Amino acid sequence: MSQKLKGKVCIVTGGGHGFGEAMARRFAEEGAQVVIADINPTTGSKVALEINGLHGEKTALFQEANVTSQASWAKLLEASLKEFGKVDVVVNNAGTTYPKKASHTVTEEEYDKVIGVNMKSIFLSVAVVVPYFLEQKAGTILNISSVGGIRVKNGLVWYGGTKAFVNKITEGLASEYGHSGIRVNAVCPILGYTDLAQSFMGVDDTPENRTKFEASFPRGEALKLNTSTGYVANAAVYLCSDDAAFVSGICLPVDGAATVYAAGVGK
Repeated sequence: MSQKLKGKVCIVTGGGHGFGEAMARRFAEEGAQVVIADINPTTGSKVALEINGLHGEKTALFQEANVTSQASWAKLLEASLKEFGKVDVVVNNAGTTYPKKASHTVTEEEYDKVIGVNMKSIFLSVAVVVPYFLEQKAGTILNISSVGGIRVKNGLVWYGGTKAFVNKITEGLASEYGHSGIRVNAVCPILGYTDLAQSFMGVDDTPENRTKFEASFPRGEALKLNTSTGYVANAAVYLCSDDAAFVSGICLPVDGAATVYAAGVGK
């Protein structure tokens, strides 16, 4: 079986855990060299070490990065080019939220953090990486958004607003830079059982509450089959591969039909 990302160099922000870790591991399986950018050196370096142990010493690089800093983005690009000689793909995966609660009780600190990590980080990635992509006349950007950007949920309004922003700028950037050989897409996942799960759920992250959540939409049982983060990695592999060469400007819900179910389609 051919490897879909063979020969590609992929930067994955937030690559030390959750969706980012799942994507980094799958990208390596598909033949990519992966730069794991994470603010946490312990988890990020651990994932890189494990990937290199499975796929060879020059497969993964860990680079400590603060995605809300332009200087940090510049160092990330520089380190990636120094190690692998090029960059083909940037996955803007790093994201955050606040505990689900009434919108008027969200603190200014929580608001600033979610705006910085979920929105400003992508602005900075474009400012730093797109000039390089323009020079090489090719490049792929994948933004990890959320179904919360399609249907904003009570108690997570400011978070959902940041993801709606991600969806719209994905479309705009795809249009603006398409003639320059740059593709831009987004994946909109439903909840994954990551370290942020409890904040999103608004209740304790227990097996019982997971079962209730999974029963609430048509393909909920598939979360177990895909370990709740693998389904995003599978979609990301396609969108970052040459199989998707004619796919740009889409915001792909990967949600087991939860979004259309919530909208009442088919009921």
